[in-house]
Amino acid sequence: MVSVAEMRKQNVIVPEEFAITRVMAAPSRPGLAVSCKKMFSQLDIGGGGTGRIGAWVDSMRASSPTRVKAVPALAPSLTASRDQEYDGWVEQHPSALSNFGDVVAASKEKRVVLFLDYDGTLSPIVDDPDRAFMSDSMREAVRDAARHFPTAIVSGRCRDKVFSFVQLRELYYAGSHGMDIRGPVKATKHTKAKAKAVSFQPASEFLPMIDEVYKALVERTKSIQGSKVENNTFSLSVHFRCVEEKKWSSLAEQVRSVLKDYPKLRLTLGRKVLEIRPSIKWDKGKALEFLLESLGFAHCSNVFPIYIGDDCTDEDAFEVLRDREQGLGILVSRCAKETNASYSLREPAEVKEFLRRLVEWKKQTP
Repeated sequence: MVSVAEMRKQNVIVPEEFAITRVMAAPSRPGLAVSCKKMFSQLDIGGGGTGRIGAWVDSMRASSPTRVKAVPALAPSLTASRDQEYDGWVEQHPSALSNFGDVVAASKEKRVVLFLDYDGTLSPIVDDPDRAFMSDSMREAVRDAARHFPTAIVSGRCRDKVFSFVQLRELYYAGSHGMDIRGPVKATKHTKAKAKAVSFQPASEFLPMIDEVYKALVERTKSIQGSKVENNTFSLSVHFRCVEEKKWSSLAEQVRSVLKDYPKLRLTLGRKVLEIRPSIKWDKGKALEFLLESLGFAHCSNVFPIYIGDDCTDEDAFEVLRDREQGLGILVSRCAKETNASYSLREPAEVKEFLRRLVEWKKQTP
């Protein structure tokens, strides 16, 4: 694992060829849609033309599967095929609830540390990102979990925005895809004596650029009905969930026209959102490693990190856990996806139940 000191030195621009090589290195599995990381590599900001914009739109479509409520309108054969694909996928990524005994058995005599994405994990995906509220029962489940395990929220959202949704001061928060990390003001019972105060912003030098691009994107996209640009402080999100699909190419062209003048920024895809971030060697996986070290668990063999997330950006954290051969990733999804996660859950309601069962297990453990 990279040390905190080394991480603080990693705010270095990533050459485009490095980014492309890395995303294309992820293995693919027959029968599944193109992986998130491969979709990332298609969003080349340089150049223009209808061909490039068409590739963007194809990636946007692939990252945004049809909503569940539209499924009954599908042909029975297509519905059956989708169900069969999902059933096969679940065999490779079993339910963390149905196989809860295996999960806790793997963590036996180890210190569980929880990492939770927000949108689509603790709250449902909604049309208006400003109304992605978590339920009171979910908040209580997270609060209970934090009483028994070190718990962090790792989100693409602005850290202050995520805190306004969660409203739990005892948690660790990593906003802007881990580029804005802050822990509780006071040490918690979970931190070790050697743990350091947590406050880290590896992309601070990009703040003026991010603000400049935000203003330009708001101006360029204001004519596209349903689009919304969200300033996450160290990253930007261009939401197209409420944009008619026939307008996606226009939105993509406007985004490209702004970003072509900013080669130090990179563009990736989430669930009906275009994510704009500084091209530094930092992501949710790096944030997970940083938090483990800050908590004093960097070199512990008896720590068991559990990361739960639903988006492409969570794959970096899943990959870290897979490579460490320590802990496990849980993907929240109702459809088959290329993933580095070991287990799956279908929706936030199952995440809440998983957290509750984890707390009950902890209470019964000597």
